[in-house]
Amino acid sequence: MLHKEFWDLNYISGPLVFLGNGDRFPTGAILDLVMEDGSSRQGQVLEASKKHAVVQVLQGTQGLDIKGVSVSLKKESARVGVAKDMIGRSFNGTGDPIDGLPPVIADKELDITGTAINPVSRDKPNDFIETGISTIDGFNTLVRGQKLPIFFGAGLPANEVANMIVQQSSTKGDSEEFVVVFGAMGLTEREVGYFLRSFQEGGQGSRVVSFINKASDPAIERIFTPRCALTVAEYLAFEHDYQVLVVLTDMTSYCEALRQISSAREEIPGRRGYPGYMYTDLSTIYERAGRIRGKKGSVTQVPMLTMPDDDMTHPIPDLTGYITEGQIVLSRGLHRQGVFPPVDLLPCLSRLMNNGIGEGRTRKDHRALANQLYSCYAQGCDVRKLMAIVGEDALSEMDKKYLRFANQFEARMIGQRETRRTIEETLGLGWELLGYLPKEELTRVSREFIEMYYPKNAEASA
Repeated sequence: MLHKEFWDLNYISGPLVFLGNGDRFPTGAILDLVMEDGSSRQGQVLEASKKHAVVQVLQGTQGLDIKGVSVSLKKESARVGVAKDMIGRSFNGTGDPIDGLPPVIADKELDITGTAINPVSRDKPNDFIETGISTIDGFNTLVRGQKLPIFFGAGLPANEVANMIVQQSSTKGDSEEFVVVFGAMGLTEREVGYFLRSFQEGGQGSRVVSFINKASDPAIERIFTPRCALTVAEYLAFEHDYQVLVVLTDMTSYCEALRQISSAREEIPGRRGYPGYMYTDLSTIYERAGRIRGKKGSVTQVPMLTMPDDDMTHPIPDLTGYITEGQIVLSRGLHRQGVFPPVDLLPCLSRLMNNGIGEGRTRKDHRALANQLYSCYAQGCDVRKLMAIVGEDALSEMDKKYLRFANQFEARMIGQRETRRTIEETLGLGWELLGYLPKEELTRVSREFIEMYYPKNAEASA
């Protein structure tokens, strides 16, 4: 293929280069920028018009001079090579290997923007994905084809939680092939080392495809990272029938890169300086989760993002919440108490939980038990607030039982440490904790379930 070269760079602004006569290049095209010394960089066309083309340079514009640079068309669009052999490998944000092994021989090259799933062909998300974390499996169940984000504040152990999900997640069916695609944006060298080392030491590296963009890498590469990860996930799910779980962290770094590009393009800013199209842009990532009728595979997403100033109304978590199907929230208060993972259960939600639980999937009493535990824990938290005002001596005996339940619930159910729990162990522990309360207080579970699961020796202590 012949590549026609051009030399008319107009000017440089931040990570962007502006070319004259931009209608020569299609929007989304990948260009080669070759400097006088023979070194080259790649860029993607963001906007093309008769006046100019706006190109984001993937390796950054530092040291780039508008004179003596030749530009040629490399690809009509940003694409990534995909193959089953990518499982167990690590790549940078644009799909180049970083694990010291040779490049993967691609079965095909796919456009990283993907193709929207026709709403008519979408299948209803169902079936249960076991993460091994009680607060997710028992109370905010992750369902195949769902997109369930995790919100956390700066300084909370989100990386450790992400590592638990990557290493512990599985499907209930032993015959099904399960793989995790891990997309990381803006990580420090220490964090990159932690994840890659943990995947290998935990024995799960052979089932993980990693796309890692470091904090030292160009911010522009962060725009590519989640899309490359999802393109590989879709290929494995819909062409090779894998059940794929995609973990993306940190989407806040992605949105910061989006804001940086928008600012360089001198676009009118929206809330807090983020571009007005950020909602649409995020939807092109989150809506790639799902199932397709007639296909055995599925793509499930767990995007993770930092809430600046612990503010859930910040544009990034706010817009994410509109698109996704629930949220898991990490608590700074529980983290200070030494509870891990510090999941703040009360504001958490999984809108598709009912599709993946119940008889034949988890257990018949799952929904009722989760409702009862939620209710008792919320009441125990209310008693704790009351005690801070009136003192423990002013509490009734029943209030003290709810307070004891809440304390034990946080210490044992939420604070499971690094232990992996099956759904049966989580539900069993739930009934054990309900033993701290008398049967008369259990109004959200049927008498049938109480007779089957309520601890036999709990009546005397309750």
